[in-house]
Amino acid sequence: MDIVNEMGAVFLGSRLKRLAERLQADAARIVGEAGLAVQPAHMPLLMALDRQPMTIGQMVEAVGVSQPGITRSIGQLIDMGLVQSEKGADQRIRTASLTPDGQAAIARARHLALPRIEAGVLSLFDALDGDFLGQISAVEAALDDRSLYARAGEGGPPVLTIREYTPELAADFHDINAEWIRSMFRLEATDIEVLRNPEEKIIAPGGVILFVEAAGLGIVGTCALQKTGPGTFELTKMGVRSQARGLKAGEFLLAAMIARVKDMGARTVYLLTNARCAAAIHLYEKLGFHHDAQIMATYGARYERCDVAMRLGGGE
Repeated sequence: MDIVNEMGAVFLGSRLKRLAERLQADAARIVGEAGLAVQPAHMPLLMALDRQPMTIGQMVEAVGVSQPGITRSIGQLIDMGLVQSEKGADQRIRTASLTPDGQAAIARARHLALPRIEAGVLSLFDALDGDFLGQISAVEAALDDRSLYARAGEGGPPVLTIREYTPELAADFHDINAEWIRSMFRLEATDIEVLRNPEEKIIAPGGVILFVEAAGLGIVGTCALQKTGPGTFELTKMGVRSQARGLKAGEFLLAAMIARVKDMGARTVYLLTNARCAAAIHLYEKLGFHHDAQIMATYGARYERCDVAMRLGGGE
């Protein structure tokens, strides 16, 4: 199992970080074999300072690393005796430069370490098509133009979408409902019959099954409208997977089903539940269901666990 690989584009940052760690681990071995105590992450700073002394701000721009990261690395290089920091004309600003030992380290790296690292990287590129470094530069330029955060809000799929029933989704209908029922009650005979035969028990007699799909998570919830008489439907088998909590998937799904009910011209829509399902009952009340004694008397005996009956748009 490789979750980072399986998730594709959504984990690009994590995958690039993992790749960088693998490359830097081998680069560190090469640097160490060259007799240098520095880490690969120090090398861009040393190379920048080999060109000219720089302030922290200039190094941030030259290397593209955050200021705290630059400050931490410079402190480490100062402790190693490779870099020195001095106040410039403006006493508030310090300038870093290479010490003689730092200059010697760069010379040694250029001779013994960097050519080996470059040769290894170029051998990796031999197996690739296209200009890999050019593509990385293009990605960096695109992010400079507009961040990932900004792009994430543009033209992407909605977080939640409604899906109609298809035979391929029958397993989701079964598993989602079996999960929540077993977590609170036990599967009764009528549950098993409907969950195993959704087309026969719900779709064929004129009912509806809807699903809610969350981007990146797949099918996370389902709800059924089962015809129980002329113009009469039971809202039933509504469940949402535990990993979708906080997405308001249940409310989104229920609202879609209520809209479908109105399109169908149903005269009576009711549901049967249990007082232990407090969060669900609150949602039903929010979207227009009311407790109804007549519904309880007429249909409540269908489930052993039923002690709450509600009607859409009605009341006692």
